[in-house]
Amino acid sequence: MAAMGIGIDLVDISRIERALQRRPRLARRLFTEAEIEYAAARRRPARHLAARFAAKEAVVKALGLGRGASMREIEVVAGAPPSIRLHDEAARIAGEGGLEVKVSLSHEREVAAAVAIAEAI
Repeated sequence: MAAMGIGIDLVDISRIERALQRRPRLARRLFTEAEIEYAAARRRPARHLAARFAAKEAVVKALGLGRGASMREIEVVAGAPPSIRLHDEAARIAGEGGLEVKVSLSHEREVAAAVAIAEAI
């Protein structure tokens, strides 16, 4: 498969923690129910949500979606390795381009990172 796009993003975990504390409804605007449930079952949920946010931003870049993309259209599915499930407009754009997206996530104490590659299928 030939890579058609690549994206990377880095997120300060404490920034996500503060944003979610200030605006509790923000999580429901950015993440799917499955993503929220996955993170809630972990010791430090914001760390896992930050990694998912980084992945969503990386996917936006890899697919060239632009700033109008809804973050809930990009879902990080837990697993080893994690995978991406696209919905609505993001799924349509990837489908029209014949693309699938692969992602890699990482986090340390205060930083979460993700790389996404959009490949022709």
